[in-house]
Amino acid sequence: MTDLLNKKCVPCEGGIDPFDISEIHKYQKKVDGWDVLKNEENTHFLEKKFTFKNFLESQDFINKVSKISEEEGHHPDINFGWGYARINITTHAIKGLSENDFILAAKIDKI
Repeated sequence: MTDLLNKKCVPCEGGIDPFDISEIHKYQKKVDGWDVLKNEENTHFLEKKFTFKNFLESQDFINKVSKISEEEGHHPDINFGWGYARINITTHAIKGLSENDFILAAKIDKI
């Protein structure tokens, strides 16, 4: 994971292929507890669920995720409420996963 923490997300506007499943599995080993799932459009994404003691802890966590996301220029889909947060990460421009997604996941885990 350390190598991912030292990297910065690179803007992606498409034109590259998303990771294939073997590349996804290689990178998945570098982040802790992130599931690789597919949505209804067959696009791979990372998902992780976090639990907290109350709403304010959830909101504080999300504010920290938002700050990191802005710094990286890579923004996850976030769902949160009382005592929980769920983060989904994918590279929308390529409809799949890229190194950026794993960089962001590693940095979120550092919170």
